[in-house]
Amino acid sequence: MEVQYLTDQDSAGVQSHTLRDLVTILFRHYRLMALAFVGILAGATVVALVQSNQYQSHMKILVKRERIDPLVTAQTATIPQLSTQVSEEELNSEVELLTSSDVLEKVVVGSDLQKPKGNSLWDKLFSGAGKSAKTRAAEEETRVAEAVGKLGKELHVGLVKRTNLISVEYESSDAKLAARVLSNLADSYLEKHVEVHRPPAALDFFQQEAKRYQAGLADAEARLVDSTQDGAVSAQQQKESALQRLAEFEATARQTQAAIAETQQRIRTLEAQEMSTPSRVVTQVHDSDDSVLLSGLRSNLLALELKRTELLEKFEPNYRPVRELDTQIAQTRKALEAAEKSKLREETTDQDPTYAWVKEALAKAKTDLAGYQAKTAAATQAAAAYRETARQLEKKEVVQNDLLRNVKTGEENYMLYLQKEEEARISEALDRRRIINVAIAEPPTVPSLPSNHRYSTVLMGGILAIFMSFGMAFVAEYMDPTFRTPDEVRSFLDIKVLASLPKNGNNGHNGAAPNPQRTTPSETYVS
Repeated sequence: MEVQYLTDQDSAGVQSHTLRDLVTILFRHYRLMALAFVGILAGATVVALVQSNQYQSHMKILVKRERIDPLVTAQTATIPQLSTQVSEEELNSEVELLTSSDVLEKVVVGSDLQKPKGNSLWDKLFSGAGKSAKTRAAEEETRVAEAVGKLGKELHVGLVKRTNLISVEYESSDAKLAARVLSNLADSYLEKHVEVHRPPAALDFFQQEAKRYQAGLADAEARLVDSTQDGAVSAQQQKESALQRLAEFEATARQTQAAIAETQQRIRTLEAQEMSTPSRVVTQVHDSDDSVLLSGLRSNLLALELKRTELLEKFEPNYRPVRELDTQIAQTRKALEAAEKSKLREETTDQDPTYAWVKEALAKAKTDLAGYQAKTAAATQAAAAYRETARQLEKKEVVQNDLLRNVKTGEENYMLYLQKEEEARISEALDRRRIINVAIAEPPTVPSLPSNHRYSTVLMGGILAIFMSFGMAFVAEYMDPTFRTPDEVRSFLDIKVLASLPKNGNNGHNGAAPNPQRTTPSETYVS
C-alpha cells in the first residue's frame, strides 16, 4: 500500500468552500493564529513603549490677489491685472515654490538639520579631526543635500479643498524644532515668492536708465539752445512769417503787373485820343455886317449917282464919262450887294478841355506806369529775398524740429523711467514690508501634545495582528497538501472511501463513538 499526497492542482474536480470550511480552517490552525496574534501585538506594544514622542507642527499659507503689480512695459500707462480669482495653476505654482530645493536648503541650514544627531563630546571635538577644509566642506554639502531630500519627504504640503489655502505639516521628535523648521520655511518661502514675482534688480535698472535719459535730455536741450543763438528762436514761426510776407509781396507784384498792363493800355488809348482831339476849340461864334464897308460903298454909290446926275444934266447918257460913271455905279452896287450878302463871322476859341484832360491823364498814366514798374521791381526783389529767407528757415526748421523731437523724446523717456522707477521703488517697499499676494494665515506653533499616541500604536498593532494571524492560518492551510476529510478524497479523486481513521485515534472524543458527520483531522488511506 502506498500513501499519496494530493493537492488541488492534481484534481480535476471542483471543490466549493462554505463558511463551515473556513471556520474549520481557523480551528485547525488556532495555535498558529494565537502565536502570531500574541507575537505581533507584543511587538507593537514594545514599539509603543520604546518609541519617542513625535510632535507635528502645522502652518497654513493664504494665496490671494490683493496687490496688483504694474506690468513692466514700454508704455507710460499700464493696464493692471483686474482678475482677483486665484487659479489652481497659481496654487500649484506656489506649492512648487514652497518645496523647491533652494528654499528647503535654506531651511535645512537655518534649522541645523544637516548636523549629526550625536551630541557626545567626542563627536563635537573630533568629528573633523584629521580632515582638510575641502573634505569637510564636501561632507557638509553632502549632509545638506541628504537633509534637503529627507526634509522634502517629511514635509506634507497640500491644498485645502475649495479654498486658497496651502497646508504644511512637519513632524519631529523635538517640538521646538518642528515649529522652527516651519517658521524658517515660511521666511524662505516669502523671500522666494518676492524674488520670483519681482523682476530682479528692477529698481537699479530703472534708476540707471532714468539717469542716462536725463543726461541725454540735458544734451538735447543744450543743442537746442545753441541752435537759437543766431536769432532763430522759432524757425517755424519765422518761416511762417516769411512765407506770409512772401505771399503778400507776390500778391503785390501780381497786382502791380496787372496795374502796369492796365496803365499801358490806358496810355495807348490816351495817345490815340490825343491824336484825334484838337488842341483848341471855338467857344463863341458872332455873325455881323461890315458897317464901315457898307457905309463907304453906300457913300461912294451916292457920290457916283450924284455925279452922274450932274453929268446927265450936262451931257447925254451916251457920253463916255457918263457911261464910265454908270459902270462904276454898277460895280459899286454889286460890291454893295456882295458886302450886304457876306456877313462878318467873329469866332472865339479856347483850349479844348478834353485835350487838356487827355494830356493830363496821359502824363499821369505815364507817371503811374513808372511807379508801378518800380513797385513791381521792388516787390519782385523783396519776394525773392523772402523766398530765400523761407528756404533757409525751412532748413533751420528741419534741424530745429529734429532737436525738438529729440528733446521731446528724451523728456518722454525720462518721465517714463522716472515713473517706472517710482513703481519699482513702491514694489520694493511693499516687498520689504511683506505686503505681497501670499500671507501666513496660520503661523506655526510649538505643539504641546505628541502626534503619535501609544494607544493608537497598540491599536494598530492589534488590528495588524488580527489580519496577520488570519492570513497565516490560510497560508498554512494552503501550503498543507494532505487530505484531511473523506469529502476531500471523494471530491479530488472521485472514488469511494473505504475507511477513515482519526489522527488522534478517538475522532476528537474520549471513549465516544466516532461521528461520521464530524470533520476532524485524519489520515485517509487509498489502496
